[in-house]
Amino acid sequence: MIIQKFEDLIVWQKAQDFAVLVYKQFALINDFGFKNQICRASVSISNNIAEGFNRNSNLEFKRFLYISLASNSELKSMLYLAYRLEYITEKEKLLLHEYSNEIGKITNGLINSIPNKKPNT
Repeated sequence: MIIQKFEDLIVWQKAQDFAVLVYKQFALINDFGFKNQICRASVSISNNIAEGFNRNSNLEFKRFLYISLASNSELKSMLYLAYRLEYITEKEKLLLHEYSNEIGKITNGLINSIPNKKPNT
């Protein structure tokens, strides 16, 4: 099966779900700088997957998938800080880390499955 649109990518769907979860988790936080940064990082994960999907080469798609991984790592780092600042509980941190880890694994798998060049036609 050939994926025709980014919306069909499981990793994009999961990244969207993750962003919604992050937004809801931090909705009542009054630290607006922190909330803005973590929410922006969460949105960046799926946005980079979408943007890269519609680039004109496999290498460009991979490049955007790596950017998505970097945003995922930024978000994960902020979750540690959120826990230390007592914005979230340890249980919430672990749950959010599970989402982050799953998205990272799927993204890495997708990167490894994409050939560097288009096949000859």
